[in-house]
Amino acid sequence: MLLKSNLTVSNCEMMKRDTLPQQKALIADWQTLTRTFIRPENELAKSTLIKYMEQILFGLHDFLKKHVGFTKEVSLKELADRFTDTLISEHPEKKLADVITDLIQDIAPHAVNVASPYFVGHMTSAIPFFMVHLKTIVAALNQNVVKIETSKVVSVVEKQVTAKIHRLIFRENDAFYHEHIQNTQTTLGCFTENGTLANLTALWVARNQRFAPKPGFGGIEKEGIHAAYQAYGIDRCVVLTSRRGHYSLNKAGGLLGIGNRNIIAVDVDRYNRIDLNSLNQTIEKVKGGKERTAILAIVGIAGTTETGSVDPLTDLADICTTNNIYFHVDAAWGGPTLMSEKYSHRVAGIELADSVSMDGHKQFYMPMTCGMVYFKNPSSLDAVIYHANYINRPGSVDLGIKSLSGSREANSLILDSALKIMGSRGYALLIEHGIETARQFAREIDNRPNFQLITPPELNILTYRLYPSVIEEDISSGNIERIGRANEKLNHINRTVQRLQREAGHSFVSRTTLNTGDPPGQDTVVLRCVIMNPMTNLEILREILDEQEEIYRKTFIT
Repeated sequence: MLLKSNLTVSNCEMMKRDTLPQQKALIADWQTLTRTFIRPENELAKSTLIKYMEQILFGLHDFLKKHVGFTKEVSLKELADRFTDTLISEHPEKKLADVITDLIQDIAPHAVNVASPYFVGHMTSAIPFFMVHLKTIVAALNQNVVKIETSKVVSVVEKQVTAKIHRLIFRENDAFYHEHIQNTQTTLGCFTENGTLANLTALWVARNQRFAPKPGFGGIEKEGIHAAYQAYGIDRCVVLTSRRGHYSLNKAGGLLGIGNRNIIAVDVDRYNRIDLNSLNQTIEKVKGGKERTAILAIVGIAGTTETGSVDPLTDLADICTTNNIYFHVDAAWGGPTLMSEKYSHRVAGIELADSVSMDGHKQFYMPMTCGMVYFKNPSSLDAVIYHANYINRPGSVDLGIKSLSGSREANSLILDSALKIMGSRGYALLIEHGIETARQFAREIDNRPNFQLITPPELNILTYRLYPSVIEEDISSGNIERIGRANEKLNHINRTVQRLQREAGHSFVSRTTLNTGDPPGQDTVVLRCVIMNPMTNLEILREILDEQEEIYRKTFIT
């Protein structure tokens, strides 16, 4: 009966469509193209655009809450089946108004509402509403900062904001910045698309400095890795970093030709910071090995991706100085903590680095994507200079001369504007909220009998797991086999609860796997919480824990 009813309705709709006037076919001709290129095709397109853009520009977070899914309960397979068209239509398929409506009604509900205060699982969060305004203006200007001829004043502004962040990190004096802020011969840093390219740029510079030109050798950039090793009498070079190091460092090893197996992961201590004894032992082992090995760099981390831990940067700087090793700090996450007088000491020693990477789209709360890398020595980027006759000519002031990126947008304008709107104190308030809320959340986890805090927050990231008391008895039994089985069961519980919570679509925490050494030799699946949304508070976090407990009870007890 239901099927018959549906067919009847469907037939009625088809008959109704047959009686409607046919929509005029869309044609791609010069007149249409010119009109589409310059302005909305008609008043309907204009009104549709205004309808949604007004909501986005002046009520961003309400718009996201209304239109954007959290993790809407539609499988990726189902979504993939909807998008299988591989042909580009010869003529226009839809008008602007229809395309905008499709984006809002068909795409947005199945995107992820990363702006929700219940979304606390990744390093992507809400952005201030004005960021959309700034991004829109930057897109409209469409400046290309690779060259002064396609950016002019924007390149000048970029050098200014680069100097501001450089000063935040390295704290040089007025005379230093007066000399270098607009100096066409020196460079304090550069913008990239993300932290991965920022880290790659830093290690690229370190590699080229280590294997610089000398009599009989034109430098590694010109002659390659094999010739460099021969010229310098070595068999390989390595980079040392903690086991919590970002995977972009492995990518850099592959791209720079040293091999990602030579990105050596050093053990961490119980606080998930690089273990200094292990590091010193690794250095001695590398130096005393059969292969002649150069240590290209040591990478310290100011805010690890998994646990938010900060390596002992001052100690790392001392080790690098003693051993004449390049010191890079990956501060993609924790770098903006420098703006908080209250917590800046947690990244103390960052000013001793040779280079520092940061991400604008993390705790500078910028839209995707923005990476940055800064160098203590204003001449460091000379190691990666490239010229071309039609662009970035020798003697020009083009920023692309000393940059891994070629064409790129002027997201430095967004950061410069945001710093003026927020001030360092405004950013500090966001940083402090995250750190202090994470601390409150850690206490809440400790007070709940069915949970176990795994890594207490140093900044605003922590990990924990469901740890039901019935299983805790097995863990504390002292029997190795019993402990192993219990840990496997805990891992299964935490994987399942995290997946079911994500699919339910009310809230989201991520998960990762840590080798905590307890139990020995076994991995521990943990839930990972990143607190950077200023609207996330302890009450919301309690709701998230309540939901996890409820999922556990329904799935594993009843």
